[in-house]
Formats: sequence, structure tokens, C-alpha cells
Amino acid sequence: SPPLLGLLPGRFSVFPLFFLALLLGFASLLWLQLSCSGEGPAPGGGQSRGGPRQPCPPQAPLLPAEDEPSWGPHRLALLVPFRERFEELLAFVPYMHRFLSKKRIRHHIFILNQVDHFRFNRASLINVGFLESGNDTDYIAMHDVDLLPLNEQLDYGFPEAGPFHVASPELHPLYHYKTYVGGILLLTKQHYEMCNGMSNRFWGWGREDDEFYRRIKGAGLQVRRPSGIMTGYETFQHLHDPAWRKRDQKRIAAQKQEQFKVDQEGGLNNMRYRIESRTALSVAGAPCTILNILLDCDTSETPWCTFG
Repeated sequence: SPPLLGLLPGRFSVFPLFFLALLLGFASLLWLQLSCSGEGPAPGGGQSRGGPRQPCPPQAPLLPAEDEPSWGPHRLALLVPFRERFEELLAFVPYMHRFLSKKRIRHHIFILNQVDHFRFNRASLINVGFLESGNDTDYIAMHDVDLLPLNEQLDYGFPEAGPFHVASPELHPLYHYKTYVGGILLLTKQHYEMCNGMSNRFWGWGREDDEFYRRIKGAGLQVRRPSGIMTGYETFQHLHDPAWRKRDQKRIAAQKQEQFKVDQEGGLNNMRYRIESRTALSVAGAPCTILNILLDCDTSETPWCTFG
């Protein structure tokens, strides 16, 4: 403006001022890019110490052309049990969308948000996600929101030969026992139905995946795991920090004994829930569907679904 230019020296041109503005804008964008989460591990190793870094600015989404054969015929339903981990979600959705798109895997990300007042039930949420994922997907990934794959050699393809445990004990940053099938597990929808899904009796954190391993074996299926992955415990970035996100590990009444039993009857066949809302959302250019889920609990069967 003329008043502003009147404060500048007589020979000062608007062109150097314009060039300076461009330079400052470029420097700001460069700083933002270097300080955001990007697609690599957090500084100092695979596990984040102070919570996930902020997500990068939106990038152009990668979407398959329906007639593009390199994407393959199968479509993955990425099922993500969720409650109140919004900072992890903001990092997870765009990261996984681009990771799977680079691998030419058709996919749909479902955020399974538990909005009732019961304790968190990861297994029941996965059952709901399976039932609500639609007929356009033919296999699922049971995927923790706080676990990001760093190695592009990891296989997320159609697990025709049987359940494929991506986050195997040899690679997971925390859990290393041989029957572990948590974190990230792929199954065809047919194989998941053969197991009758997961047990609905596990309220609170943990043990539901150990019970599911026994269901897999009972259905005559063999768990397969990655081979030839040389990155070891640096294969994944674990976003969860127990110092600022406590897990509900309390065991109430008979739950202490029940957690080690196999549920012979429950699963997909007795799943009780209600979808409060279903919302299509874009997170930094990455599409996903948010399912707000109200689970039901029979307190005569599992009184440990509440803290009361």
C-alpha cells in the first residue's frame, strides 16, 4: 500500500519485497515438511517416546482406476478398533492409505469407534466391522491404530492360504511369544466366518487375540507370517506411549479366570450392537468411514463389562 511504501527507502522496489515474501513462504513450507510425521519413523528409532508427531499437510490421494489390472481383483477392509486416540488416528489414516495405495491394494479403512459407556472391547468391535464392511470387500485386516508398518516389503495382499500375521513376534516391537496374533492380522472373510469371528467376552485390554489364536487352530487353519524381512524390531513404528495413554488392564471378579478360557459359543453368531452413525470422512486427503458403535452387554454373562 502507498503508506507502507512511503516508509521504505526511495530506491526500494516492490520486486525485492515480492521476492522476499516468496522466500519466506518457501522456508515456512520447508520447516513444516521437516517437522511433520511424514512416512518414516520418529527420530530416535521405531517407537515414539512422546506421542505421534503431527501429520503432514494433505497430499493428493492415491486412488485406483476401476479398470486398472495392476491393483488386483481383491479389496481389503482395514478394521481399526478405536476409542479416544484422536492424535494416533490423524497419523494412522493418511499413512495407511498411502502405504496400501503404493502397494496397489484396493482398500477401505473402517474406524470402529466405541461410543457406549462399557469398557473397551476390541474383539466385538472387529466383529462389528466385519459385519458392516459390505460385500465389496473380500478380506479383512484386524489392525491396531498405534502400529504403522515401516517396511514396504510387508505383504498386505489377499491371504488365500490362511491367516497372515503381518506383525509377527519376530518383528513386533513389544510382543514376542510364538502364539501371538495381535497387532495386524489378515484373514479372508471366509476364514473369519469359519472361526465364528472373535469372542465377545473380552472387556478391557488384552487376551482376546490369544483366544482367537485357539479359534484359528480349532478351525483347522494355519497361521503364516512374513519371511525375508531383515528390519527386525524396527519394522514397525509403535505410536502408543504408556506414560500418557494408560491401558485398561484391570481384571474384575470372575474375569481373572474367564480370560484364559476358550469361548465355545459366542462370536459373530451372538453379536449385539447398534450403529449410532456412519460417516464418510477424509483425513489429510485419505478417505475412511467412521462407525460410531454402541455395544451391548449382558451383565449376567460378563459383569466385568463395567467397573461397577
